[in-house]
Amino acid sequence: MARRAPEKSHRKGITLMQLMAMFPDEITAARWFEELRWPDERECPHCGSENTMAKANRRPLPSRCRDCRKFFSVRHGSVMECSRIPLRKWAIAIYLCATSLKGVSSMKLHRDLGITQKSAWFMAHRLREAFATDTGLFTGPVEVDETYVGGKRRNMSTAKRRTLVGRGPAGKAAVVGANDRATNRVAAKAVDSTNKETLQGFVLVHAAPEAEIYTDEAKAYKTLPFEHEAVKHSAKEYVRGAVHTNGVESFWSMLKRAHKGTFHKLSPKHLDRYVQEFAGRHNVRGQDTKDQLEQIAGGMNGKRLTYKALIRDNGRASGANAQAYPTPIRPVWENRRREASISGEPLDSASLNPILRFDEVSRPCLPPYMGMEREWCNGSTPDSKSRGAGSTPVSRSTRRY
Repeated sequence: MARRAPEKSHRKGITLMQLMAMFPDEITAARWFEELRWPDERECPHCGSENTMAKANRRPLPSRCRDCRKFFSVRHGSVMECSRIPLRKWAIAIYLCATSLKGVSSMKLHRDLGITQKSAWFMAHRLREAFATDTGLFTGPVEVDETYVGGKRRNMSTAKRRTLVGRGPAGKAAVVGANDRATNRVAAKAVDSTNKETLQGFVLVHAAPEAEIYTDEAKAYKTLPFEHEAVKHSAKEYVRGAVHTNGVESFWSMLKRAHKGTFHKLSPKHLDRYVQEFAGRHNVRGQDTKDQLEQIAGGMNGKRLTYKALIRDNGRASGANAQAYPTPIRPVWENRRREASISGEPLDSASLNPILRFDEVSRPCLPPYMGMEREWCNGSTPDSKSRGAGSTPVSRSTRRY
């Protein structure tokens, strides 16, 4: 007797060969998106009129409204607006994001779709907007818990560890989540604080008034206006009858595995968008792959994310360097040499140590012997001992970095 496959074996999946057959060309992909968005009649995204016509040559755009006389396509009014990436690649990207439980990195999308990594990163964040949907009120029992996302303290530099105040989650970003046992749906959100107002406010938004709430013994949950029970994790009590938070903690484990194994870093600036992706993927896991693709594609409509809005400062740290190795404007060692020539103070070798330095605008600069074209006139360069102090060398290198 054949053994039953584990977990979601009842789902009907789509193989890569079937996916290529579903979207053999750009016209087929465009028709798939149009049928999902306009199942009955095509509507103008500018004025909402159904009095539209299709352009045979699809120029300048595939459709035109007879009322407002504007051209449009299925991209208008969705996260794909103003994107030049072919619709066929968008459909394949939806498949990759829907079927990869731990997410897809921008580098993998870059390699699999044949687009730049920057475009893949932007595309992935636009698709995360499509995953964010309204879950409604949870009838319960509802498990509520919070977690912290960030690097381990032992992996941080000594300078960064000294800036951290407190223990455990100090310096990490907080995420609160709720799991509805009745529907196995999850709602989660990145928050700035785990105080009483924030956590209880999250529960009030997502739980129905008659729902029963299960949490840990955190003090922020003690005065919840619900029927509430808690387990004492500090006393190593994790399950007491039906009271536990194992369901929502299972969701945290998937998020943490993606953090460590796929993305390696989730900055606080974009963390909430990653959380919405994993919550949305969790909520459609029980559906067939075809239904998952259609639901994600449907969630793209009515939303817009521009690159300017994506990189705009939202008050949270991105943690990314402004630029990897831009051309240095004025190296630190040159600033010191100029200041010393003005003040008449001699330079020593310790002030020009052979390491990569940064100036006041956070641009890396290299010591002179690492390939930069510089002329020295005082013999106090880091290698002056080998030439003899007081010499006046003129050293130029044509090697670029």
